[in-house]
Amino acid sequence: MHTLDFNTFLIPWLGKTAKMVSFFIQEKFRQHELDLTKEQMVLLKMLHDKDGQMQNDLALITNRDKGSLARLINTMEKKNLVARIPLKDDKRVNQIFLTKQGRKIFAAALPVLQEIFDELQNGLTGAEIASVIEVLKKVQNNVAAGHDGCNSN
Repeated sequence: MHTLDFNTFLIPWLGKTAKMVSFFIQEKFRQHELDLTKEQMVLLKMLHDKDGQMQNDLALITNRDKGSLARLINTMEKKNLVARIPLKDDKRVNQIFLTKQGRKIFAAALPVLQEIFDELQNGLTGAEIASVIEVLKKVQNNVAAGHDGCNSN
């Protein structure tokens, strides 16, 4: 029987690192008294960059299913971070907008994110960071190519 040495493959390292980073981000937000999750921060950033995006478009961009994104938006609405506004000509379609509170929380989170990035990239050179980004892009392209292959059946 052939066994796999997981320590010699990239994917287990990616998974473990992603979990560690998620926990680290959550802990930093908690330390800075930001009632925010990593997923909520991603959505705040996307709306900060382009406010009023369609809910379905946000699901596609964030690689979330519609139900998962709807729950995330519901939670963020309850925290008064975003507002869901139906289109005038089609009430079934929602645009998502940042609220004043959402903008305030996003602004407060930016220095915390900078602190997170600085701490987690400590000791890495610009060339190392660029190299890791290139490797991750290749893995993402492989996932996309493999995903396309899965859907062709």
